[in-house]
Amino acid sequence: MYRYDEFDHGFVKARVAEFRDQVERRLAGEITEDQFKPLRLMNGVYLQLHAYMLRIAIPYGTLNSRQMRMLARIARVYDKGYGHFTTRQNIQFNWPALSDIPAILDDLASVEMHALQTSGNCIRNVTADHFAGAAADEVADPRPYAEILRQWSSVHPEFSYLPRKFKIAVTGAERDRAAIQVHDIGLHLKKNAEGELGFAVYVGGGQGRTPLVAKKIRDFLPEADMLSYVTAVMRVYNLNGRRDNKYKARIKILVHETGTEELTRWVEAEFAALKDSELKLPEADIRAIEEYFSPPALTARPEGDQSLTAEQLDNRNFQAWLRRNVVTHRHPDYAAVTISLKGIGEAPGDASDAQMDAIADIAEELAFDEIRVTHEQNLVLPHVARADLKTVYDRLVAIGLETANAGLVTDIIACPGLDYCALANARSISVAQEISRRFASQERQERIGELKLKISGCINACGHHHVGHIGILGVEKKGAELYQVTLGGSGDENTSIGEIIGRGFGPEEITDAIETIVETYLGLRDKPSETFLEAYRRVGPAPFKEALYGSQAKAA
Repeated sequence: MYRYDEFDHGFVKARVAEFRDQVERRLAGEITEDQFKPLRLMNGVYLQLHAYMLRIAIPYGTLNSRQMRMLARIARVYDKGYGHFTTRQNIQFNWPALSDIPAILDDLASVEMHALQTSGNCIRNVTADHFAGAAADEVADPRPYAEILRQWSSVHPEFSYLPRKFKIAVTGAERDRAAIQVHDIGLHLKKNAEGELGFAVYVGGGQGRTPLVAKKIRDFLPEADMLSYVTAVMRVYNLNGRRDNKYKARIKILVHETGTEELTRWVEAEFAALKDSELKLPEADIRAIEEYFSPPALTARPEGDQSLTAEQLDNRNFQAWLRRNVVTHRHPDYAAVTISLKGIGEAPGDASDAQMDAIADIAEELAFDEIRVTHEQNLVLPHVARADLKTVYDRLVAIGLETANAGLVTDIIACPGLDYCALANARSISVAQEISRRFASQERQERIGELKLKISGCINACGHHHVGHIGILGVEKKGAELYQVTLGGSGDENTSIGEIIGRGFGPEEITDAIETIVETYLGLRDKPSETFLEAYRRVGPAPFKEALYGSQAKAA
């Protein structure tokens, strides 16, 4: 993984010192909260319902054990003993005292971490496939390019005050595990007919108030031109994006109102003036960054399959974990392991300080000291010898993180909602917990099969409900919480925005409604292997509306 150089260390240290001074002035009353707001936002500090919240960047979701232990320490010393992993591959602490945040940032800097640009109208944390560098279907590791983008975008003088926030994601496989088509810019790393590396470029995706799928504006961009082309897109947006209305300020609105063809023409014209400039990436520089992401030396461990066969015979829970949470690695003797942060009845994405410490130990001893954060609010050990899987499983059992539900109905994405967020209209966590308990049976979950359920507590869609196979949006109606259901969304290579199915449901009705939807799917699928999304795309919304609303659906 990338290590800070002398510039990085000096830069982060200077920003911490600057923010410490700003915090001291705020606490002394020398500046108002309104004056402090833009300063704190550029350092990842929000003011939530009950306290300040600190959002820490985990670039492209990659951590080592030393960094994870520091996150555990921050949870223990400065918060309430836990952290919340987010859909942007970040971590949030919900209860730090403002006076402690400069000390937290100092601690983070000591392990090469920071909170810069995790908020504000700037280029946010660049995200990537959580199986990068390990996936069997990968064309190339996308993380070196994400790191180049991180270095380029950090406090970029031209793009620090954009019309609105800006999000970039990179994937390196045909199976999109980074949801690039719901980002402002999505880069799909691929090879052309000559075997050269480059990118398909998508622009203008996003969720929130106006969910839109990104448009492909370049089918193949040579890797050397990545920064030039991204800069061209950013300049077009910075000059033409709406600044008079924050609800229409994202680049997706510019693409929608301008039209894909016209916007592409603008970008290509800007790119033509930039492509031979100093932004062109020298091959030697790309390869140098790649060296930071060289895979670990994976020695042959052929004993793995034999030992697993014996272990599985005696342990049904271990069998289920292998089926759901272990995926194929590019090396036949290894696997990538998903650590579910979605225990039955637990708050999605939360991990305690003790759990984080234990995961750091497991990674250091059994997984080449590498951990990933996923945009689905789980953790991944990308390189585990198959012979060590039972040991890893047993260690996860000891800390309550052995839940075998990756990709199943209880693997629920949920934002913090009204329990924490000042923008939320409704609770998300309690809804996720109740649904999780309703579908707790492992046998029932596996009979249902792959089903991505996502919950947002407001229209900002931090829970990605628009691209859930089943999406739940919490809204406020006449002073009460109401939950609107969408069906058919997806955030993969065949991205789609879910359709609103009908009237909303109260807090006491929503779990029953989800069960009705699931049972309707089980009754209409044409074979046991047909997933919920496949079935929905085949039959459409009508049978689900009929099941939920009966005669009202027919009248509509």
